[in-house]
Amino acid sequence: MKHILASLIIFLTSVGFNFSSDITSTDYKIKTVKKKAKKFLRQQKIPGMSISISQNGELIFSEGFGYSNRKPRTKVNPSKTLFRIASISKSITALTLAKLIDNKIINLGESIYNYLPDYPKNNYDFTVKELGGHLAGIRHYKGNEFTLNKKISISEGIDLFKNDSLLFEPSTQFSYNTFGYVLLSEIMQKASKTEFNSLVKNSIFKPLEMTHTFLDDSELDSPNKTMFYKNKRTLSTPVANEYKVAGGGFLSTSEDLIKFGEEIISPKIVSKKALSEMITSQKLKSGKITGYGIGFSVECTKNNTHKYYHTGGGVGASTILLIYPKESIVISVLTNRSGVNMEVFGNILESIFIN
Repeated sequence: MKHILASLIIFLTSVGFNFSSDITSTDYKIKTVKKKAKKFLRQQKIPGMSISISQNGELIFSEGFGYSNRKPRTKVNPSKTLFRIASISKSITALTLAKLIDNKIINLGESIYNYLPDYPKNNYDFTVKELGGHLAGIRHYKGNEFTLNKKISISEGIDLFKNDSLLFEPSTQFSYNTFGYVLLSEIMQKASKTEFNSLVKNSIFKPLEMTHTFLDDSELDSPNKTMFYKNKRTLSTPVANEYKVAGGGFLSTSEDLIKFGEEIISPKIVSKKALSEMITSQKLKSGKITGYGIGFSVECTKNNTHKYYHTGGGVGASTILLIYPKESIVISVLTNRSGVNMEVFGNILESIFIN
């Protein structure tokens, strides 16, 4: 009897150990991701979605779900299908800004008027850092500005808001907006004496070999660009994002964004000091932490490790990029449908990999 009990205990212990090993294995996590992704795609009625995940610098999962085009049906390819990345563009702009800081072209603590002396004077002055952290009081979209379908330059885009009063005294409130990044991109191209898209291409895309990331040009088409949907079957209205490229106008693939995320974990093209300015949460004058640096939301996981991320919501696009430096994990998810709550899905994926 003792031998039987001993054998049973050993068996149960072994089963428990194997089960524990299984649920922490990469294969198990990948199977879970696929299951959750298919469910999310179905529940949210998303036409097409691309998910790529890296760990320790290696791509461990990359798969397309659904279709980039429903008629004719074209499957999503995570290495080729181009999605609007929406406000993840702000993270790309932030890394470009870090490069300009390294090159001593821009000083975050200086007034924006040092770079744009002709910008209309307001009730308050504000710095480049406040601008990048959504603390300057610049307003967000109003009316049909979000869906503006007229190709205009960055400089022309500033005309939409430059004469409006600030919403509040800088650094007394946090107010997320995209127009602040339009103004930031104008500062960057004026200070560097380089057109913004060329600046980003040469500073970030080329050295990181992000060969499938570029401006969403409303006058050009690409065989790999997804169609953009309002819902599962209805196409979104056309939009021109050129003027707001810094805040929400880049196209990319989920795999290219992995390369970008890896740079945040192990910087090679910018200094750690300049990068830290982007991924350190700013504070209000009251001392309250905003949870946002420059171009990155800054939070902690349940394990109290750092988490840098950005969601994006555009015309025919809902996206999320998640970066976990301690765990050395990057997750990018791109979809071709408007109005999807990507933070919900991001939390699902985080619970699979951060445990």
